[in-house]
Amino acid sequence: MADKKKAAKKSEKKSSGAGKFFLGAALGAIGGAIAGILTAPKSGKETRKDIAEGSKKVAKKAKATVKKATSGKKPAAKKTAKK
Repeated sequence: MADKKKAAKKSEKKSSGAGKFFLGAALGAIGGAIAGILTAPKSGKETRKDIAEGSKKVAKKAKATVKKATSGKKPAAKKTAKK
């Protein structure tokens, strides 16, 4: 009985450690991106333009991916994907 409790605690510790690692990695990536933007040699206006263009490209790719994934599906799946 005690062995089962120890095994359960070990598995809980492993999963929480991985979650903390990925949270830290995500926060580090966000911090790095912000630092990169703030220290870029471009003006604010140029940086905002680059961000807007990049966002539009990502949105266009995402729409194309959704369209491709839903092609050949039943109409109900297409309606759900558009929402």
